[in-house]
Amino acid sequence: MSDTAAGAMDVIYRHQRFIYDLTRRHYLLGRDQMIADLTPPANGTVLEVGCGTARNLICAARRYQNARFFGLDVSEEMLKTARASIAKSGESNRIKVAQADATAFDPQSLFGLSSFDRIFISYAVSMIPTWEAVLDRAAATLAPGGALHVVDFGTMDEMPNVARKAMLAWLAHFSVTPRRNLHDVVRAVAERHGLVSSFHQGRFGYAAMAKINR
Repeated sequence: MSDTAAGAMDVIYRHQRFIYDLTRRHYLLGRDQMIADLTPPANGTVLEVGCGTARNLICAARRYQNARFFGLDVSEEMLKTARASIAKSGESNRIKVAQADATAFDPQSLFGLSSFDRIFISYAVSMIPTWEAVLDRAAATLAPGGALHVVDFGTMDEMPNVARKAMLAWLAHFSVTPRRNLHDVVRAVAERHGLVSSFHQGRFGYAAMAKINR
């Protein structure tokens, strides 16, 4: 992602970051289920790509007390909120965040790690133009026995046509584009790295959940 794109994200979130979690909790479905499915090993490392306000990282850190958590985001504006939220949560000793391009991040320079036991991406692939590269980079950074979890908007094909069109138009207003070929790309990324993938959609195809295992 270019510096121009990063700057654009900062413009979008300069003010939205203050109300982001409050306004998104009712329609970003599947996030808590994904966190429940992470089950990192004892003393494991967990990375969120596109960590935003750190809402998910804080929830995961509270659930898994024996793991360390890391987050990266291209928007420094969102990271301002993330750092403040982490400090307020009392989890600063177990959660570290950094500004980075999700398509080409270097975990060693960012966090002093070469890989992660768990990586998760929550409603970020629908906002990143080069999202396929994000999935590829994340898969390449999995530790042996690791898993990449993804939750995002699904195809919505089972929704009533009027509701689906209205939802897509509303999402487009926020530069959000559900990835209709998410399943195919997840499978291709897994095969390219010699990994195993799974995929399913929830009710009405509203939310999609994917997993890649090393």
